[in-house]
Amino acid sequence: MGNVKVVTDSTADIPKELVSELDITVVPLKVNFQDHSYEDGVDLSPADFYQKLGEAQVIPTTSQPTPYQFEEVYRSVENAEDTTIISIHLSSKLSGTYQAATIALGEVQSEYTVHVVNSKKASYAIGIIVVEIAKMAKAGASAEQCIERLQSLLKDTTVYFVVDTLDFLQKNGRIGKASAMLGSLLKIKPILSLNEDGEVYPFEKVRGQKKAIARMIEALKEQYGDEPVHVGVSHAVNEPLANELLELARKEFNVQSEVLTSIGAVIGAHVGPGTVSLSLTKASAE
Repeated sequence: MGNVKVVTDSTADIPKELVSELDITVVPLKVNFQDHSYEDGVDLSPADFYQKLGEAQVIPTTSQPTPYQFEEVYRSVENAEDTTIISIHLSSKLSGTYQAATIALGEVQSEYTVHVVNSKKASYAIGIIVVEIAKMAKAGASAEQCIERLQSLLKDTTVYFVVDTLDFLQKNGRIGKASAMLGSLLKIKPILSLNEDGEVYPFEKVRGQKKAIARMIEALKEQYGDEPVHVGVSHAVNEPLANELLELARKEFNVQSEVLTSIGAVIGAHVGPGTVSLSLTKASAE
């Protein structure tokens, strides 16, 4: 019988019911408005965040957990001495969260077995991986089996997303102001993804949201074909388009499981409302 505990952070955007069902520990990042700081997903839900974002005069900032927060989590795991903790986090190119977890590892590694993993992913592209490992852990898989599967998932997971406006990416330094203005005037929808290093990059530019969605599906179909896959669709207050995207995925892919989730406050602060994302990973051959 395995004894594995899965830890992640709030940017994985995993639905609360799955977090509870699979006993996943989620360490929250913070969202900082001018008047107050909130813990992502703890005292600020996605719906509340986007409402506040619409009322805010300034785009909020975000901040990572402290190493001490991670250390507390690692030490609090029940029967931690006999448990392997697998801690999977937001791309180190996008946040210092992975670094904070690594510092915490240095404080506990003489007492506990902890594997800190840089997912090189964001939002439910992390979540889709975390959920699969947590399912294995719950079923009694060994730490070695979970880690082996994790390495495959990290290689076999792809995400594409499209934003409703380029303003948030521009204000967060992801694209230049001139590109944002030109894109808005021409109604260009850049399809974005994450490269092998975990950095955001423009996969392709198309005109119009419908074409962007169709191209995302096409690109993933070219990659995965008829292989069995797990599917995750996430959105920032754009559920109608997210449902449309999920329905297209059901038609085009050999779907073994699916999740529809909201993009939380931290990722939402960087991509803005209206964003939709599609994550796929290969299902286990077993």
